[in-house]
Amino acid sequence: MSTCKLVFEIGTEEIPAMPLYAATRDLATAAEAALDEARIAHGEVVTYSTPRRMILVVDDLADASEALSMRAKGPAAAIAFDDDGNPTKAAEGFARGKGVTADALVREADESGKEYVYALVEKPSRKTADLLPELLAGLVAGIGWPKSQRWGSGHVTFSRPIRWLMALYGDEVVPVEYAGLVAGRVSRGNRLMADREFEFASAADLPGAYEEMKVIPNAKKRAQAIRGQINAIEAETGLKADTPKGTFDEVVNLVEYPTVLLAHFDERFLDVPPEIITDAMLEHQRYFPMYQPDGTLDNGFLIVSNGDPAYAETIADGNERVVRARLDDAAFFVVEDRRKPLEDYVEGLKRVVFQEKLGSVYDKTMRIVADAEAVCDAAGIAGTERDDVLRTALLCKADLITSAVVEFTSLQGIMGGHYARFAGETPEVALGITDHYRPRFADDELPRNLAGTVTALSDKLDTVCGIFAIGAGPTGSSDPFALRRSAIGIINILLDGLDVSLSDLIDVALGNYRDVVEFDFDAVREQVRTFFATRLEVIARDRGYAPDCIAAVMVTGMFEPAETLARIDALQTAREQQLETFENLATAYTRAANLADASLGRDADTALMGTSERALADAVASAQAAVETAIASGAHADAIEALASLRAPIDNFFDEVLVMDEDRALREMRLKLLNSFVAVFANVADISKLS
Repeated sequence: MSTCKLVFEIGTEEIPAMPLYAATRDLATAAEAALDEARIAHGEVVTYSTPRRMILVVDDLADASEALSMRAKGPAAAIAFDDDGNPTKAAEGFARGKGVTADALVREADESGKEYVYALVEKPSRKTADLLPELLAGLVAGIGWPKSQRWGSGHVTFSRPIRWLMALYGDEVVPVEYAGLVAGRVSRGNRLMADREFEFASAADLPGAYEEMKVIPNAKKRAQAIRGQINAIEAETGLKADTPKGTFDEVVNLVEYPTVLLAHFDERFLDVPPEIITDAMLEHQRYFPMYQPDGTLDNGFLIVSNGDPAYAETIADGNERVVRARLDDAAFFVVEDRRKPLEDYVEGLKRVVFQEKLGSVYDKTMRIVADAEAVCDAAGIAGTERDDVLRTALLCKADLITSAVVEFTSLQGIMGGHYARFAGETPEVALGITDHYRPRFADDELPRNLAGTVTALSDKLDTVCGIFAIGAGPTGSSDPFALRRSAIGIINILLDGLDVSLSDLIDVALGNYRDVVEFDFDAVREQVRTFFATRLEVIARDRGYAPDCIAAVMVTGMFEPAETLARIDALQTAREQQLETFENLATAYTRAANLADASLGRDADTALMGTSERALADAVASAQAAVETAIASGAHADAIEALASLRAPIDNFFDEVLVMDEDRALREMRLKLLNSFVAVFANVADISKLS
């Protein structure tokens, strides 16, 4: 059987950069699956893409499919045919699924003597050239896009209009029909550098022609080319380019033949807060800012061009004009915003809706201030530090209605920090405003000072409690207010050392909503606590703690993040270092817990106790006192050790007495004693959860 290379190119108008990555991967997966289903032997299947084309390449594609001969077992004959021998729906459905008629089914008995029906399926070999047109058209139709469009008068959809199809199997054209087009031998070059048709005699000729077409079809090679040119400019200038992964990946899929150019903006714009400049470049224009060795922003920036390098100066000049216009606007916004101090913007927040049932951003700001006051009271924050915290809480949202943030929304908080400094606020307040949105995502940094930390905690907690109060908490994968992210941020802030009670703060934050919206305080409080407990469990797992140790501690109702993780850590450490003791203790605890009867209470009659009972009672009392002392001082390892000390007494107890004695008084005394034993564990860990 002979083989040939297949090249299939879908030529389009410019496809959005980021969806193109997923579509390119999906095309390769779908192509391999389709070829395997068609029983066409093949070699490596790869896909490439640029903004204007998607390319499928299959090596060593067999010239014919493999013939198929199979015998498929179906339902029992008694089910497949009625008493008159007519096929039932079961038989017809089975036959239809195998591509045969019910009349073609045969009956045979298996080894047990039970009769079943079988379908003999014969699929002859077919020429690959005959199979490819439909197969390739199906691949195009099957590519998924976040958004698709129609063009012309047709009903076919794709990410962007398809302008040409090229399909070559060896030296033969595969006449794929799609979107009113029929595939041929013609591709097209880079529209800025080689804007003409390129005709190919064979699929083998195409790879070598891409250089002449001014196309680098492989995204990884385009990325390498861009990175190499950036490195060269950095070495020549001594500057360092800021190339965030998201922006860099997007730029790779904006060009077919990249040329990196150095351009400059007017140095007067360096007086503008640098975040505005970098935001304008990275988010709006996909340029890469340049920095001096000391980390200060330079007026140089990098452009990744798809144009002819012969016109580099003209290209750079045009992009500099674009930047100049953007930065002129930014500078104007900053000047206008600074005409009044940041505090004067707070009143205007009354015009901005936070959530229709929960009031304005001004209302939210007042709640943040109230929550921040509660945090200060709980943590003993006083004097200048308290003043800075409450000032930060008051001003943290003020920049939302400034012109700069309205235009550059990603700079909320950042511009507030700049405007606070311009207005003469303390450095602590300015930094706190800048940081109060942190942590914004997983692994993001926490706020860098106390003012930012308390304000961030208060802001996030207000949002979580408010959204739960109106019954709009997360469901499944839906979390439109990013409450999970907020909860994880709050927990990480508390784990970083802010010594306050999350439970108490939840009560305060929910209390602030009593006059805002009607809700069942106790029910919502429990929902919020459960929500945080679930997030804490996730964090504990992410930190490497064993699931059974997490469950053993959290089932006791532990809730405060730092204390809970410390307890889990102590339990896991002790279990790992005293494995045999803890395995035996788990067994003993389980025996006691299974027999204990909470309805009897714990007031065991000491007059009825023998030596074994007294020994256990004394051990329980001693352990209870040690546990209470350890928990009060945060010595969780000591609390675990106190539990472990109960192993011998409980073993001796079970070895020497019959708990379920026929004498009711003895039986109840011993059960009450077991209740006391189990109660020692109640606030520490459920040892039965340890596997």
